[in-house]
Amino acid sequence: MGEGNGKSILIAGAGPTGLALALELARRGFKSRLVAKAAGPTPIHESRALGVNARTLTLLEASGVSALILAKARRLTKFKISAAGKSLVTLETETFRSRYCPIQILAQGETERLLLQRLSAFGIVPEWSTELTALSGDVKKPVVTLQYSDGRTETVEPDMLVGADGAHSAVRKAFGFAFPGNAIESRFFLADYRYAQPVDTGFIEMNFLNPGVLGRLPVNEDTLRYLSTDEDFETRIEHPAMVLERTWSSESQISFRHVETMSRGNVFLAGDAAHVHSPAGARGMNLGIEDACWLAFLISEGREQDYSDLRMPAVKTVLKDTRRITAFITLKNPLLTRMRSLLLPMVNHIPSVSNAFLRNAAGQDTPPPPWILGAQ
Repeated sequence: MGEGNGKSILIAGAGPTGLALALELARRGFKSRLVAKAAGPTPIHESRALGVNARTLTLLEASGVSALILAKARRLTKFKISAAGKSLVTLETETFRSRYCPIQILAQGETERLLLQRLSAFGIVPEWSTELTALSGDVKKPVVTLQYSDGRTETVEPDMLVGADGAHSAVRKAFGFAFPGNAIESRFFLADYRYAQPVDTGFIEMNFLNPGVLGRLPVNEDTLRYLSTDEDFETRIEHPAMVLERTWSSESQISFRHVETMSRGNVFLAGDAAHVHSPAGARGMNLGIEDACWLAFLISEGREQDYSDLRMPAVKTVLKDTRRITAFITLKNPLLTRMRSLLLPMVNHIPSVSNAFLRNAAGQDTPPPPWILGAQ
């Protein structure tokens, strides 16, 4: 069992949240144990979460991960919004005054591998293909049974158990955390296309179809992601070059849920195990990494029992924002969609509105980390 200052810490889940937590603990002298049901990090071709925001880069700077991300990521210089192909708004990220660009683009699998690279420097390697088959005891003394790929089992009693094991968290379910919320009617469909030549990766564009929306996001130098609420969206794509292949596709029902408390006794939740929401705004992975960094800081200060009180306001803020953005981009009423097209061009002339949008995109609408001097 990983230990630091006499505490054994077991982290369930080795996605971005679990990896960031283990890394932030390690650089503070706490060696945790990291187990995951998955056989390894997210496959590179499954781009999944793409946006790494300015808040995340601030949080991961001390560990050295931010420099690695910046060396591989693609900088977004513009956010474009159009309707039926007609430009409505263009926001220039260069106008945002911060140390980092609001959002950098890097596939989730790449981000995970950079976290793993820095984590290995501390001698910590996730135990892949390791499943939590039983969780018992109470929240003050959790008991966990692990099963390895060869069928062996082990029962451990960590001083602290952290569930970073995703939206269907076994830790959350086993220890009685309620997960209230609701799903919305709209579904999101996405597909990544690789082209025969490099494409422009400097911007994100949302094109309102009235009704529906078609989004274009960069993945890497020759790959774009298209995101839509319309199932037949791929017939409406105007490809910028000859298509070589569709590298990945997915669809999902959008839910807005969060736990009522992020900790009970010595059991803690972080990332999707504690909150799920729409991909609008690219906040999911970033919010999970933020949870992880706060929890590591509080553990190092002996203040882990403050974790839920400090994180829940941030979680509620982000879910409120993403719900509002999702409702805005999924409008179906013809009158409301016309009003949207009339009002959006005004954003170009109202700096306070565009600055607020960029601040949210940067992840700076939640309290800054107090352990980082000058953090925004």
